[in-house]
Amino acid sequence: MKSWKDEEEARSIIKDMISEYYHDFKENKKDFTEGDRINYSGRVFDDCEMRYLTDAMLDFWLTTGRFSNEFEKRFGEFLGVRYAHLVNSGSSANLIAFMVLTAPELGEHQIKRGDEVITVAAAFPTTVAPVIQYGAVPVFVDMTIPQYNIDVTRLEDARSEKTKAVFVAHTLGNPIDLRVIREFCNKYNLWLIEDNCDALGSEYTIDGETRKTGAWGDISTGSFYPPHHMTMGEGGIVCTDNPTLHKLILSYRDWGRDCICPSGRDNLCGHRFDGKFGDLPKGYDHKYVYSHLGYNLKVTDMQAAVGCAQLDKLPGFIEARRRNWELLHKKLSCVEDKLILPEAALGSNPSWFGFLMTVRPESGLKRNDITTSLEKKNIQTRLLFSGNIIKHPCFDEIRGTDAYRVVGGLTNTDLIMENSFWVGVYPGMSESMLEYMAESIIEAVK
Repeated sequence: MKSWKDEEEARSIIKDMISEYYHDFKENKKDFTEGDRINYSGRVFDDCEMRYLTDAMLDFWLTTGRFSNEFEKRFGEFLGVRYAHLVNSGSSANLIAFMVLTAPELGEHQIKRGDEVITVAAAFPTTVAPVIQYGAVPVFVDMTIPQYNIDVTRLEDARSEKTKAVFVAHTLGNPIDLRVIREFCNKYNLWLIEDNCDALGSEYTIDGETRKTGAWGDISTGSFYPPHHMTMGEGGIVCTDNPTLHKLILSYRDWGRDCICPSGRDNLCGHRFDGKFGDLPKGYDHKYVYSHLGYNLKVTDMQAAVGCAQLDKLPGFIEARRRNWELLHKKLSCVEDKLILPEAALGSNPSWFGFLMTVRPESGLKRNDITTSLEKKNIQTRLLFSGNIIKHPCFDEIRGTDAYRVVGGLTNTDLIMENSFWVGVYPGMSESMLEYMAESIIEAVK
């Protein structure tokens, strides 16, 4: 029977065995050959993630803990924000980001039922869902092509006396026009919620100041689902520089409680049993006082441990995505008469999530013919999420009602729904994969 000097030595030996296991059984040692599956994205990892995960498993601290704390601190530093709070998914992050803005502590800036939120219809559903589920009114404006982001020339037309926020995503890593949107929100004292789930590492410059996307808004969200820029399996994050929103995020994420003591620690404020809250008796245990109707959306420490390892690789991931996007753009320039190729937003340095194209209507080509051809060659394709969320069955019961508004028509949004598709640029792709993919796209459109 194996004996170890102490726990530290035992952990070291176990993790070394994990590394050996990875190299023997999990490491990809096969070069790409024509016909191999090319996914649009996927997890990129090595034995480092498995060692971190083993460390967390050996702790057996199954909820939020030391790895979560480490990740939040490092992620906040990377993004350039004061507060970063992990949640169990990017969708939950969007839910929390919106719900905290409905808190009564915000006074006249509180979003109430019937208030309006400017957004786009060519979105992932969970950017829009919290707005409708709460009883606020999404106001949909059109998109631009080839940036595939909100058309900022429609903002003034979209605003009403009920407008309280702008809630939009940076599409596939391409930043929204933050200069105009930030000025618009400042002018009318509106909240800006950045859905940064597909744009981790993207940068935007205003008047010589460069920040990462997710650091320009009042509150922002991120996702760590396997296809995203980095992963912890499931997982998301909510970020802000606002101390009030910081406290509200913790409350809504952690059951709606008033207490902000971290898991496993009690009475940090020293007043656990002497407060008076609502109609509760004086001295009611502060750990069980609920100031909001919240949720339990915390992440596990095992997920956070994987995230800590991924953070070390994130700069390399971002650089690879940019390099792969540039290669595809260069290769596909010969078919710009058939396909509208994407363009980076002015003043930005995107961290691309995918390479988005639109079949030119005048070309006579059909989007589905192209994607079917690519899929037959084992090249995975995707549409731009919902295309137009209003057209989906989830809108059947509210379509044509005052549960939402559309401003100025959705011409480009419908074109995206009918003619756009995208392929991946993730770091797991080799140059030979990208070249094969570009050749296959050219063949499909020619």
